[in-house]
Amino acid sequence: MTRTVRASLIQATLTEPGSAPIETIKRSMIDKHVGLIAEAAGRGAQIICLQELFYGPYFCCEQDAKWHGLTEPVPDGPTVQLMQGLARKHNVVMIVPVYEDDGGVYYNAAAVLDADGSYLGKFRKMHIPNVEPGFWEKFYFQPGNLGYPVFDTRVGKVGIYICYDRHFPEGARALGLAGAEIVFNPSATVAGLSEHLWKIEQPAHAVANGYFIGALNRPGTEGPWRFGEFYGTSYFCDPRGQILAEGKRSEDDIVIADLDLNMINAVRNTWPFFADRRPDTYDALVQP
Repeated sequence: MTRTVRASLIQATLTEPGSAPIETIKRSMIDKHVGLIAEAAGRGAQIICLQELFYGPYFCCEQDAKWHGLTEPVPDGPTVQLMQGLARKHNVVMIVPVYEDDGGVYYNAAAVLDADGSYLGKFRKMHIPNVEPGFWEKFYFQPGNLGYPVFDTRVGKVGIYICYDRHFPEGARALGLAGAEIVFNPSATVAGLSEHLWKIEQPAHAVANGYFIGALNRPGTEGPWRFGEFYGTSYFCDPRGQILAEGKRSEDDIVIADLDLNMINAVRNTWPFFADRRPDTYDALVQP
């Protein structure tokens, strides 16, 4: 039986400069995404992923507590509730990355909504960077504490990895062992060293674990910081590591690909990496 899923990644430039009032930025970015979600759904998307911290700038290039004003509870905050309505309206599964407030503790999180609008759960970014030239995320986010959940959606089993997480193969393997068929990685990464890795690491995860990956990067240069170019080029790759569709560089785009989930078993039968694992030899991998 054919199991083809039409999946979509939405990369979107910032609508207002980062110096604008926070609520103005948030409202304009949400309004923009409402239109882009409708367009993706109109093109037949059955599952849609939004970019990391989609309703604001990538504010982690500075350390300023004002950005805590973007936090919301999940799932009871207004943005997730709005997206639940859009998921129902368009009959699409949605991955919605937000800045989460859990009783005064803040996380970089993503809510997963089924096509009937029901809330399936959330992933919290596990690996938190604090590196030059301006990724001061430890100022804003606690490390995730929910593990590596896989969500049983209407279109298949979905896992989430957020941005910096993609540099760590352990969680990517955990998602595969938990049954993920599609793993989405909403990101905010700038040109430079990471761009070289952008199309190496995630196809490698797809091959090593036998699943599809939707790698989503925000586009454009964000003021007033202008510390780097978010180069977009979001893409889907299959379990053989082949790129199926790729987005534009540094501008708005809706990336759509048809994912044949039957390929997963075919690839795993050819390369039985899970069956040939040696967990009895891996103790050193989890030592501090």
